[in-house]
Amino acid sequence: MDSGKVVNMVPKFKMSKGLITFGLVALILLIVMLNAFVIVNAGQRGIVLQLGAVRPVVLTEGLHFKMPFIQDVVHVDVRVQKSQSDQTAASKDLQIVTTTVAVNFHLEPSQANKLYQNVGLAYGERIVDPAIGEAVKAITAQYTAEELISKRSEVSAKIKETLSLKLATYYMILDEINITEFKFSEEFNNAIEQKQIAEQQALKANLDLQRIEIEAKQKIEQAKAEAESLRLQKQEVTAELVKLREIEAQIKAIEKWDGKLPNVTGGAVPFVDVNAQ
Repeated sequence: MDSGKVVNMVPKFKMSKGLITFGLVALILLIVMLNAFVIVNAGQRGIVLQLGAVRPVVLTEGLHFKMPFIQDVVHVDVRVQKSQSDQTAASKDLQIVTTTVAVNFHLEPSQANKLYQNVGLAYGERIVDPAIGEAVKAITAQYTAEELISKRSEVSAKIKETLSLKLATYYMILDEINITEFKFSEEFNNAIEQKQIAEQQALKANLDLQRIEIEAKQKIEQAKAEAESLRLQKQEVTAELVKLREIEAQIKAIEKWDGKLPNVTGGAVPFVDVNAQ
């Protein structure tokens, strides 16, 4: 090979090597810079892990700096979450009750790192669902099956109080609880239906009895009123009143007489007593 050509290739090789080195350094710096910042989205908190250990700081929403390759950030949702499940328990009178419960809760934002450290991200399956079941069974056992229906708001309030205390232990806040349905055995449902029918029939019979009693009293009072009226009328009939009525009848007869004697074909002639003054 010509020595002149070799001399000309050396600078080109050094230039190419320098560009490659510069490119690698720039790429490394870019990676480091990208790894040095983290964005926490709305409704989330950032849990900082430094070489696998949970740091006491909790990152709020926005842009944050972290130590590249040493610190990692785990994003945790702190918005309201919903858990709905069917819980089977026994009532005070030993009826099997299946309760459909809908629960709204959220993580306590400032304590999200402690929840992650103690429970992890599977807190729904590990904590929330078992706590719901335990609270429902504890409160359901305090009421009979019929009371669970008639006192639903009271039952719901007690379940909420019990569940709230359990979730607070793991840095979770209970927002609301709704009992959407109580399901009982078919035998119990039939018994309730028959009881309601019997109550309706008893109520109707009682109302009919009251109606009959009222009507009977009304008839008695009406009869009393009629008897009293007859008694009063009888007391008012005197000899003078009878004589007066006879005189009035004769006066009406004279007023109607046209001055002619009635034509008769036998018998006595009617006598009209007209006394001259």
